[in-house]
Amino acid sequence: MSRTYEYIEVSIEGAIGVVMLNRQKVLNAINRPMVTEIVTVIEEFDRDDEVKVIVLSGKGRAFAAGADIDEMAEATAIELELLNQFTEWDRLAWVKKPIVGAVQGFALGGGFELALCCDILFAAHDAEFGFPEISLGVMPGAGGTQRLTKLMGKSKAMEWLLTGDRMSADEALHHGVINRVVAKELLMEETMKFARKIGKQAPLSLRLIKESVHKAVDYPIYEGMQFERKNFYLLFASKDQKEGMRAFKEKRKPNFEGE
Repeated sequence: MSRTYEYIEVSIEGAIGVVMLNRQKVLNAINRPMVTEIVTVIEEFDRDDEVKVIVLSGKGRAFAAGADIDEMAEATAIELELLNQFTEWDRLAWVKKPIVGAVQGFALGGGFELALCCDILFAAHDAEFGFPEISLGVMPGAGGTQRLTKLMGKSKAMEWLLTGDRMSADEALHHGVINRVVAKELLMEETMKFARKIGKQAPLSLRLIKESVHKAVDYPIYEGMQFERKNFYLLFASKDQKEGMRAFKEKRKPNFEGE
């Protein structure tokens, strides 16, 4: 990945692919070209056998302080329907590898929706989450009402969505929106440490566990269990399953190769 990008910074650190939002002058406000860059790179990481885990964060004082209002202010309903911009966001849900998000400062509006696309979320103590769209006369359109409701339940999600109030990192942790709150100066260190930890696991297991958990959100329990079972059986066709169980019996660390 030697290419340069206009709105993001991209790197690979060991088995971790890192995407950093980089529109710092506007607190990483998300515009359409930035979304294209984010989605394109994450999909490339998803296809790269050397990358086991993807980390998403923002440079500077914020993760992302919302969408670029200038880009949308004069748009018409028909223009947006024909543009169909959120189909690019949908592609993030198809990514098979774990995505770990690191949030500092603001994650508002579209920035919050992007954070909710992550499988695991770490946040600095100063992080603030929220959907201020109500104050602009609109509403979330890239999954915010759906993902937040599935995470915290109808009543609490309704409260945050209808008021536009900001949620502190501690509140987000309490409601199950994020996984951990860490000191700001340790945010990336702790996020990368966690990413490296899960990056040592069997890649096919990571892939199928993520897929099964996502089905659990939407499927009734019986159908979800049937899906889980098929993925469990499928892993017994992998070399990593044989290696993992052999290593356990031999009392050594396994050497997983993603096959």
